[in-house]
Amino acid sequence: MSETASERRRFHRINFDAATIITQGDKSWMVELHDISLKGLLVIRPEDWAGDPAKPFDANIDLGADIQVSMEVELTRDQGDQLGFVCRHIDLDSISHLRRLVELNLGSEALLERDLTALGEE
Repeated sequence: MSETASERRRFHRINFDAATIITQGDKSWMVELHDISLKGLLVIRPEDWAGDPAKPFDANIDLGADIQVSMEVELTRDQGDQLGFVCRHIDLDSISHLRRLVELNLGSEALLERDLTALGEE
């Protein structure tokens, strides 16, 4: 019996709308954030998308009040109108902000701890 994608998923995705910019070298794209997790993000592909999947990207998510989540990401999904990125590096301030965002949206310390445990296992 095969697992569904949601059963295999180890991280809770949070539907979240925030100003998000994806950059690669001197190119940048303002994208619509679809969802975010401790492991990465899913965005709607911009019309002028010309990113090189073989090279890393930077994602900057503006949470307001001068709070940003910045991470180095890798394109892992390019399907239809969606681009999926997995986080390869994130600084301490950004992971703290992201952790708090996930915690507030999950509404459960137990679910957050499960995601943090899964993150540590990778």
